[in-house]
Amino acid sequence: MHFGTTEEQDLLQATLRRFTSEALPPDRRRALFEAGPQLDRSLWREAADIGLAGLMIPEAYGGAGLTLLDQALAGEVLGESACPGPWLAHALVGLALSLGGSEAQRARWLPALASGECIGGVAFGESGDRWEAADWRVAVESGRVTGTKCHAHAGDETGLFLVGLAGGRVGLVEADATGLRRRPIEGHDRSRALCDLELERTPIELLDARPGLGEPLLDAARVLLAADAFGAAWQMIRASVDYANTREQFDTKIAQFQAVKHQLADMAMAAEPMRGLIWYAAWAFDHRPAERAREAVTAKAHVTDGAVRIGRAAVALHGGIGFTWDCDVHLFLKRAMFDRTWLGSPTAHRARLACLAAY
Repeated sequence: MHFGTTEEQDLLQATLRRFTSEALPPDRRRALFEAGPQLDRSLWREAADIGLAGLMIPEAYGGAGLTLLDQALAGEVLGESACPGPWLAHALVGLALSLGGSEAQRARWLPALASGECIGGVAFGESGDRWEAADWRVAVESGRVTGTKCHAHAGDETGLFLVGLAGGRVGLVEADATGLRRRPIEGHDRSRALCDLELERTPIELLDARPGLGEPLLDAARVLLAADAFGAAWQMIRASVDYANTREQFDTKIAQFQAVKHQLADMAMAAEPMRGLIWYAAWAFDHRPAERAREAVTAKAHVTDGAVRIGRAAVALHGGIGFTWDCDVHLFLKRAMFDRTWLGSPTAHRARLACLAAY
């Protein structure tokens, strides 16, 4: 079975790499990171203009009509450039509406999401580290919802929230809805905003009258987190190679030292197999629903865990400067740390994998 990318997918990644290299030179990326998770409107608009805001939204609503695999390939580039913004959450809101929205909901929200005019955010977690759809407790009563959703991937600019609900359902809450309050959270990854979402008899629109839409959305999120971490991992490897070919000790580039060669080789050998896990998990989501959950948790657990290990090795290889803000490796390590933690730890996902396999 051939699992190479198509010409169109190669073009997608090439276009995004060209965009991020021009729009996010190192000085601007560092300045945005230091400024915090506030949305850079000009960067968001530039990215939306090339179609990044609506990759999985159907063409009938102004999007590109692409698959989760395509979105994951885009996610690799976002990870390797540490591109700030709510790209993950925004993509999930569009996917949720595409999969489970009514015609009226799609007509109202999808064009605005595809153009970037409306920015989507997601609120899945609950206190006690409850991320799984089966564990959600916030319930709807008479079209309103009361409760707290923790570590929502959303910021001040979010216009529409996708909220996980009891029974594995999801619903839409508008940013100006009554009873909605946001408490910003300061996270390590300053390229993405987090907040706690407090809801008090807040109006909510359910998506898909049938329960269970939450599970595939979580699986899609797991795949996209893995893709982002994979991109960050490879960028840390490239940075380490560049540094090793520049830094000298005893009048010799440290890249010539056998121990450094082994470190770099180990990092690359750890990263490359991740690609197949991510691509297959995304492809299974699109084409093999029976395998969707298993492949998604496998990719999330293995790739994000491995990306953080690669990041720690990259920091160590850079020596003393690797532990300072003068070295940009920490931007990508913190991004991988977010990917590893959000939606649950690798340990939690391996436990879920065991349950899925009936161990």
